[in-house]
Amino acid sequence: MKITDIEIRLCKHEEEVMSAAELRDSHKSDLNFLIITLKTDEGIDGVSMGFAGMGAEMAGSIAAQSLKPFFLGKDPLAREKHWHEFRRYERHWHLTPIYSYGPFDIALWDIAGKLAGLPLYKLLGHYRDKAPTYVSSLYLDTPQDYADQALQFRRQGFHGYKLHPPGDYHEALAAYRLCREVIGDDPHFKLMADPVTAHTYYEEALRMGRELEKLDYYWFEEPLYDVDFQGLRKLTRDLDIPICGTEVLAGSHYSTAECIASGVVDIVRSDVSWKGGVTAVMKTAHLAEAFGMRCEVHTAIYPALEIVNLHCCCAIANCEFFEALYPGSLMELGIKNPIQIDADGYAHPPAGAGTGIEWDWDFIEDATVALM
Repeated sequence: MKITDIEIRLCKHEEEVMSAAELRDSHKSDLNFLIITLKTDEGIDGVSMGFAGMGAEMAGSIAAQSLKPFFLGKDPLAREKHWHEFRRYERHWHLTPIYSYGPFDIALWDIAGKLAGLPLYKLLGHYRDKAPTYVSSLYLDTPQDYADQALQFRRQGFHGYKLHPPGDYHEALAAYRLCREVIGDDPHFKLMADPVTAHTYYEEALRMGRELEKLDYYWFEEPLYDVDFQGLRKLTRDLDIPICGTEVLAGSHYSTAECIASGVVDIVRSDVSWKGGVTAVMKTAHLAEAFGMRCEVHTAIYPALEIVNLHCCCAIANCEFFEALYPGSLMELGIKNPIQIDADGYAHPPAGAGTGIEWDWDFIEDATVALM
């Protein structure tokens, strides 16, 4: 089997819920994404959505100029071979963003699953058929808004709630406290804190971490930049609350391995979008498992990527949760079969072969601004 053609769609969709405030320090932006289709000489296509940051044109140009020439003519089943060969190819002046390789790897796995007639999570190893789900907030206007949302999702049966709090220290602490107040000491509903590098220095992150320990938060995620190894290592040493990180660290499982070995974090992160696809997530999860650590799969924001994340969650033992980004409208962008989350808060991967995604090609066509 050979890859005979690759279609790259550059897409933009205006999403009203993604306001400037909800993106914190960013300007309001359309949702930019790619749809990448790998076509083979046996008539089996692999399709994936791709993250495009603030610019579909930039992401699409990189995919067309660096990734497309690399994969054309290759065997789509030789995923491991491609992973290692791309490392050398990448080093010679390509130097692509961390989200570039992922959708191509996902499309390869989609082809493999379709060829085998198996849903992706069963092809990967089938640890479970559903994953407990927590909801991850956007940035909200007031501390009370976070508390109201936490209570709403507990009533809906979810297993936890993670705050992306305001950047201000005191507002964030107020939000953390209000959420704990409304949830109480419910052991079945976890609260997590993800300030997304809001703490510039170790000392401030340490103070907040000690407050979170008093409030019995489940983990403290990315309190400092992922590359602040010294600060994160000190937090991991000095706090009892687990420190979760490596989310946007370049180098995939290779750099994550060093963070594990040198005690930078207690819980590592991976996802199919920013870490290099399904291959990278599985490598990272198995690496962490060997050290007795959890690998929590990070939201990939876009719904088709979230489905692939969920397949991975159902194929590894050391991922406790599936992360669902709220609002729910984001879960339907470009697909006809959004993730099904039952009344008990468990997310179920689709049963179709490969990724099992039912693409909404009318929506995608309307969002397409260019083909490459």
